[in-house]
Amino acid sequence: MSSILGINAYHGDASASLVIDGQLVAAVEEERFNRIKHWAGFPAESIRWCLAEGGVRAEELDQVAISFDPRANVGKRLAFVAKNRPSLRAIADRLKRQGKTLGLEEQFAQAVGLETSKLRAKFHRIEHHQTHVAAGFLLSPYEEAAVLSVDGMGDFASTLTAHARGTDWRELDRVWFPHSIGYLYSAVTMYLGFPYYGDEYKVMGLAPYGEPEFIELFRRMIYPKGDTFELNLDYFTHHKKGIRMSWNDGAPVVEPFFSERLEKELGPMRKKGEEMTARHDNIAKSLQAVTEEIILHLLERLHGKTKTPNVCLTGGVAMNSVANGKITRGTPFENVYIPAGAADNGTSFGAAFYVWNRVLGGARGFVQDHAYWGCESTDDECGAAIREAGLTCETLEEEALLERTVEKMLEGKVVGWFQGKMEFGARALGNRSLIADPRRTDMRDIINLRIKFREKFRPFAPSILEEHMGEWFEIDEPTPYMEKVFPIRKEKHQLIPAVTHVDGSGRLQSVSKRTNPRYHALISKFHERTGVPIVLNTSLNENEPVVRLPREAISCFLRTDMDVLVLGSHLIDRHAPDFPEAWRKRVELKPGELPVMRHEA
Repeated sequence: MSSILGINAYHGDASASLVIDGQLVAAVEEERFNRIKHWAGFPAESIRWCLAEGGVRAEELDQVAISFDPRANVGKRLAFVAKNRPSLRAIADRLKRQGKTLGLEEQFAQAVGLETSKLRAKFHRIEHHQTHVAAGFLLSPYEEAAVLSVDGMGDFASTLTAHARGTDWRELDRVWFPHSIGYLYSAVTMYLGFPYYGDEYKVMGLAPYGEPEFIELFRRMIYPKGDTFELNLDYFTHHKKGIRMSWNDGAPVVEPFFSERLEKELGPMRKKGEEMTARHDNIAKSLQAVTEEIILHLLERLHGKTKTPNVCLTGGVAMNSVANGKITRGTPFENVYIPAGAADNGTSFGAAFYVWNRVLGGARGFVQDHAYWGCESTDDECGAAIREAGLTCETLEEEALLERTVEKMLEGKVVGWFQGKMEFGARALGNRSLIADPRRTDMRDIINLRIKFREKFRPFAPSILEEHMGEWFEIDEPTPYMEKVFPIRKEKHQLIPAVTHVDGSGRLQSVSKRTNPRYHALISKFHERTGVPIVLNTSLNENEPVVRLPREAISCFLRTDMDVLVLGSHLIDRHAPDFPEAWRKRVELKPGELPVMRHEA
């Protein structure tokens, strides 16, 4: 048996993955354990869980693959410093961050409770974008493909294109620091008053409300150059002052790095909490439009060099589902593959497969076609958590459970749906989801304001039976990870208003009977009752990472206005006659906390 543990550490969305004999067997983000979104430290809990899940003892582990290499591209780094003379603070910050990545062998040994001398595993440090390429191509169904890896920055590069065959690839182009699509999007996200790491998706959701009023200004900020692109650095400061980032064993905190010129031409930065105006909508629209132009430019040039119909996208910018949905219509590529965890979280399994296929010479034999690689709770564990909280429930057989759940949705209830293995990646895909009737015009506001406590403009996803996609969307492509936004057919808009965004689009999830039979059966039951093969789906959480444990789901249920929670085969109804009276209304709890009253209630 060959065992490889992949690690993404000291980047956002720290994670671990385990590959055994060329098969992915476990993958999870550290935020799911410590409950801190986008946590960026060392993923000790994830490592321990993956090894336990795979039945691998730490002292018997063969390989450890790390998804960055501080020694990579040293020549480029030194040349940049010599030419641009960044501030001493910027250099110090970079060295401090890189210092955390040294001595990972010792940190790993400590995490698994061994002395370093007892580890037999060989450690591999792999350049960041190589792990992105591996995560995209080596897990894809293609024997040959073009690959675009594009993110903020990793190991001094923001973008890599390649032509891949078998288990190998030929690099075509790179874009080096300080030029980055991801940095542009992040800088403007902060300018728009969304300060947290990972808030870019909010800007993508805001963009359809605006007009591209500022598109020419953004075309001056970023523009094609040959087969790639370049930033106009007059609008930024990161190349001189660096990017102030700290995490202190928590979520990354990034300070704004746009220049005075950007504020001079766009107006003052929106402060957090300030009213969102049409100008902000138009800025978001203009940013999204130019981002799409650059991505499609990269893909056009990449197709011209590779002449293959297949393309794999990875990196944080590959989370831009609006751009992804335009690839098959806007470029010559016919088939698009984007893995679950396209951002840095997925570099943990990218690093592991790089070692399996490229270092050890293992054959390709695994295709990632679902995202259910995380923690699972048994029915007995779900029942025990319900009893611990002092709640009442119904325990139902499969068919009755589906019938009751759909009945609650038809009554306009919002249902927490906690089933099977937890999803890997940013999006709930039917195992840790909030689900509701997509036909209700008020459902988006109900969930945003009463349960998620978030901005009203943010849309919700339609989970659709994959066999019905072409009837409801203008493009019929597999979309298992909500990784693409497609136009909803115009005649269907009024039928599913809760999942139809303001521009008539939906960020969909195609649901397969093979990969998630229970969720498929639930939507099929809803389809039987309504003629609509779609349910509204959003993540089961409230200003926290997606829930991992039954007690976390119960805590989320109690501190929001969620109506029903289904944990495995157990259905909890807040409105049932025997439900504790004290908890019918929202309870003040911290995430994951259960009520003190418990059995006495």
